[in-house]
Amino acid sequence: MIAKTSHVGHNSYIGYYVEVKTMVTMTSAAAQNSFGKLLDTVQRETVTITRHGRPTAFLVSPQDMEELLDSRRKRSRAVAELEAWRKQAAKLTTAAQAAAAAALTHKDVTRMVQKTR
Repeated sequence: MIAKTSHVGHNSYIGYYVEVKTMVTMTSAAAQNSFGKLLDTVQRETVTITRHGRPTAFLVSPQDMEELLDSRRKRSRAVAELEAWRKQAAKLTTAAQAAAAAALTHKDVTRMVQKTR
């Protein structure tokens, strides 16, 4: 069985819509029986392989995989930089500043961020 789907997702944290490429869904039996076609298809779009109706694997082109790995590397660097900044900021924070920051509510932080924009 082969089916095509496409998705549009909304990232509410950042506030934009992301369109995802069409995704082909194929049973594991169909993937085995038409492996050559599967390899051709994955060059154009992501393929989901299902077993018993549940996704068991996603096949992506080498280009898509490199993009995924690049995104992972960028995210890891950003997390490391944020962690380093957090440790440095913690060293420089006084007890009074820490107490004031702990007293802030989510609403206070949102208001302060909106003010800086």
